[in-house]
Amino acid sequence: MSTIRAKDRDAVIQSLRAGVVPRVGQHLIQVGRAGELSALMADVDCLADGGSAFRIVIGEYGAGKTFFLNLVRAIALEKKLVTVNADLNPDRRLHASSGQARSLYAELARSASTRTRPDGGALPGIVERFIAEAKSVAKSQGRSAEEEIRARLERLAEMVNGYDFADVVWAYCRGFDQGNEQLKTDAVRWLRGEFTTKTDARNALGVRTIVDDASVYDQLKLLGRFVRLAGYSGLLVCLDELVNLYKLANTQARQSNYEQILRILNDSLQGSAEGVGFVLGGTPEFLLDTRRGLYSYPALQSRLAENSFASGGLIDLTGPVIRLSNLTAEDFYAYGESTNYLIPDDGLTAFMKHCSQRLGDSYFRTPRTTITAFINLLAVLDQNPGTDLSDLIGEIEVQRDLGAEDERAISQDDEFASFQL
Repeated sequence: MSTIRAKDRDAVIQSLRAGVVPRVGQHLIQVGRAGELSALMADVDCLADGGSAFRIVIGEYGAGKTFFLNLVRAIALEKKLVTVNADLNPDRRLHASSGQARSLYAELARSASTRTRPDGGALPGIVERFIAEAKSVAKSQGRSAEEEIRARLERLAEMVNGYDFADVVWAYCRGFDQGNEQLKTDAVRWLRGEFTTKTDARNALGVRTIVDDASVYDQLKLLGRFVRLAGYSGLLVCLDELVNLYKLANTQARQSNYEQILRILNDSLQGSAEGVGFVLGGTPEFLLDTRRGLYSYPALQSRLAENSFASGGLIDLTGPVIRLSNLTAEDFYAYGESTNYLIPDDGLTAFMKHCSQRLGDSYFRTPRTTITAFINLLAVLDQNPGTDLSDLIGEIEVQRDLGAEDERAISQDDEFASFQL
């Protein structure tokens, strides 16, 4: 077992203690849900082969949706996909008329990540890789770089807004060759959806359109095709907190967003969104509520309905909806170097029993509370040597029949974090 670096260990512990998903080191704490993860990995492989994918990941608050989406993103990056991600909120929607959809696209574009730029901001690098790929092919075929670039950009022209998208990329190419930083900056601003008026875009780049509320999905499909032209395997779009659509008070606004989800679902199932995949995260009520959830839209209900044969413990992970299964008690147990344990094995068992009695079924369905409590417990034990565990977790009897060789000062377990957030 390899030793975890102190930097990675501390980052994971601090994130888990705050109840948020770590930005790095997700693989260190991934346990359980092997079937669900395998299904998403198959989707990533499908995207890498030029296919499309659509999944809705359903789980309670704290059940691990965000962690699961982040883990899938990390896998996609290793498969040479470009990933974009954003959380929906009142100012970010899939469909709107007052800039909320454009705001969502802008956030997605800013978060664009590649294997070499996993923390976002990769869009300029993607464009420059497109230029480099085109120049390399042109040189090998004895053609001019301009001729090859234009030939590749013509593949975008057949799509909605494709002409202007190609013109903007060509403007970046000119700026790249001429050392014109302003032209490159304006091109990236347009690709990120940061222009708010067509006049500004026309003055800066000579194009007549901008990314607006009505064109967000079309722009994502354009971006998906472009990243493939740049040499990447495809585009994975991860959207979390879709429960915010469920919370929209305006019925028409809610239905319009559900119509957009239906459009994305249809394109994915029919193979129209080549090289583009969507993974959406939401809560059970967002899906199942027949008054305000996705099931309130008949066309979505019929497409997202569960397999009636998958009952009595049987599962089907091939459908568009993946429900995060409950973790088992074994999934929560820590592992690592026994010499570094702050809590003996029987003490850990007592803590798990304590959580089960206090939290009941949610102890498995929403492990965030259990994990946060365990890290807080470790922090107190680490900083207060000699503290009795039974005093901290209630009246539970804790056996401390430790051998003499185990009664020594021990530090926090480097690898306690074999937990699912």
